[in-house]
Amino acid sequence: MPANRKYLTTSPLQRFAKITAGFFGGYAVTVAAFMMVAYWLDHVNVLMTLRFGGFMLWVTLFLLAFLFKNGWKAWGLYLIITVVFSVVIYFNKMYLPIF
Repeated sequence: MPANRKYLTTSPLQRFAKITAGFFGGYAVTVAAFMMVAYWLDHVNVLMTLRFGGFMLWVTLFLLAFLFKNGWKAWGLYLIITVVFSVVIYFNKMYLPIF
C-alpha cells in the first residue's frame, strides 16, 4: 500500500537537513554530553558507558530529528545544545581543574 501523498510534502533539502542533523548533530550532542559527565565522574567508567549508552542516545537523537517540521531547526537545536555542553566543559576546565 503506497504512502499517502499529503504526508510526503517535505522537500529533498528538508529531508537532507533532517538526516544530517540526526546523524552529525546527534553525534555531536552525544559526545559533548558524555564528555561533560566524564569531567565530573570517573572518566574511565563514563567512557565505557559511552560505548553502549552513547549509541542509544545517538539513535534517539537521530530519530528525534525527524519529528521536526523544519530540519534546520533540528540543526539549530542540536548545535545550541552542543555549544552549551562545550561551554560547561570549558569553564569547568578553566575554574575547576580536577585532572
